[in-house]
Amino acid sequence: MKLKQNYFYTLREDAKDEESRSGNLLVRSGMIKKVGAGIYMFLPMGLKVLNNIKSIIKEEMDKSGASEVLMPSLIPLEYYEACGRVSSLGDSMFKLNDRYNKPYALGPTHEELFTMAAKNVINSYKDLPFTIYQQADKFRDEPRPRYGLIRVREFIMKDAYSFDKDEEGLDKSYNIMKDAYNKVFERLGIDYKIVKADTGVMGGSLSEEYQAVTDIGEDVLVLCDKCDYASNLEVADVISEKEALQEEKELELVETPNKKTIEEVCEYLNINIKNSVKALLMNVKGELVVFFVRGDRELNLVKATKLLGVSDITFADDNLIATSNAVPGFTGPINLKAKIVIDREILNMQNFCCGANVEGKHYINANVKDFKYDVVGDITSVKEGDICPVCQGHLYFKKGIEIGNLFKLGTKYSEKFNLTYLDEFNQSKNVVMGCYGMGAGRILASIIEQNNDEHGMILPLNIAPYKVAIVLIDDNDELQIQKCEELYQELNKLNIDVLLDNRHERPGVKFKDLDLIGIPLRVTIGKKINDNIVEVKQRSNNDFTEIKYNEVISYIQNYIKDNLK
Repeated sequence: MKLKQNYFYTLREDAKDEESRSGNLLVRSGMIKKVGAGIYMFLPMGLKVLNNIKSIIKEEMDKSGASEVLMPSLIPLEYYEACGRVSSLGDSMFKLNDRYNKPYALGPTHEELFTMAAKNVINSYKDLPFTIYQQADKFRDEPRPRYGLIRVREFIMKDAYSFDKDEEGLDKSYNIMKDAYNKVFERLGIDYKIVKADTGVMGGSLSEEYQAVTDIGEDVLVLCDKCDYASNLEVADVISEKEALQEEKELELVETPNKKTIEEVCEYLNINIKNSVKALLMNVKGELVVFFVRGDRELNLVKATKLLGVSDITFADDNLIATSNAVPGFTGPINLKAKIVIDREILNMQNFCCGANVEGKHYINANVKDFKYDVVGDITSVKEGDICPVCQGHLYFKKGIEIGNLFKLGTKYSEKFNLTYLDEFNQSKNVVMGCYGMGAGRILASIIEQNNDEHGMILPLNIAPYKVAIVLIDDNDELQIQKCEELYQELNKLNIDVLLDNRHERPGVKFKDLDLIGIPLRVTIGKKINDNIVEVKQRSNNDFTEIKYNEVISYIQNYIKDNLK
């Protein structure tokens, strides 16, 4: 590509409405342009980068044995209704009616259609297993689109679905896809972690996420300082240190006037907050449920909903609280007239402080034997410094951007759509499914978040829009023009993506633009060409090298060979 008379522009100033480094650099480099909240156009340079990422994804998916398809984005709403997902997806779905008043949705996800496609070919166990995938647009009405391409309303996702006759087959398909994902992200050079995650509205028995480690990530990754344990904060197991057994003391009612938070109570009574229990009064399907957790812990709603088998838990209002003897700020489990759920950590606590269900009063020296509870489980979020559930090391947090996910769906969708096969004994069985997603836009944003400096992006060779940029210093110098054109043509013949900056601009402007875009190699042809010398700069380390013009092709080829993943 020659920049002169081609579509290309950059911005000198930061984009005012971009919160992330990647979003700002993509907009400033002219790769993308915002047209609405969470909606972007990809311009020529940006589209080339996006397509390079998609090509790597496609190569590894094809190598895994998956077959590519393309599903429509406009989908009759009835397919989502059949699986009961209109309510679970809720306001995140874009819905519309056609001229005949038939309801449709812009596809937020495509499990239903892939299941339908599978019905065309599955009759017998002999038709299994297989995997199909697409790279297509998805639409989700995000309430708070932000961070450039990280949280948007329209995006390209690679989603794949495996179809097997049993769980053993699913395990094999899942591991094949996991291996393909590892290869994709390793080729892209992303610093990532594979973490255990919540299955969410997708359902199924297992979910793992690929998280790019960045400071701007929306997800909290829980990692271990001794082993490779990695989990999403939503599902990380809480393992509390066992305390030495104490002699149980006599329960005592104490005054705590106007002390409504657990922090205020513990400070007033001079008690370690870890030796207290706090209450959270919640609405679970119209019933008051009181959750009790250790005073310094936070209720984990993902774990709580899973434990109770519900889709939503909200805070109780005054009317619901009035159905019990609970007193906000002073609620405790002893003699409480409501459904009680306790965190399993409380089972190991002794002589703790809790509310007394009386205004201005708490109990001290409470023990589990002093009350009855209905449900117990792990319902809190881990804290930094907690014990690793694998090796007894200590946990710490990092932020991450979700760039891929794996789900074992099981038979959730095959049951809904009657996707069955006849086994070896002519018995009808439900097909077992897996689902695997990967977002090209988020991958691009993550790479930039991890690879940039004060000058702009530092793009890896295999996704950069061009591997080499040639800079013409003086567009009035015939020898410089000739050598630039000669090198440009030779690199094209070698199928090396090359950009020629032949604009009538000052050299400093050209250098700044190419650094902003992040092209890996820059070859500058200026006055020293009279001595057969050109300057080569590597974007990754900003090193400059002067070499002979007739050696530059060999230099470029060796650089690509050494650095292309």
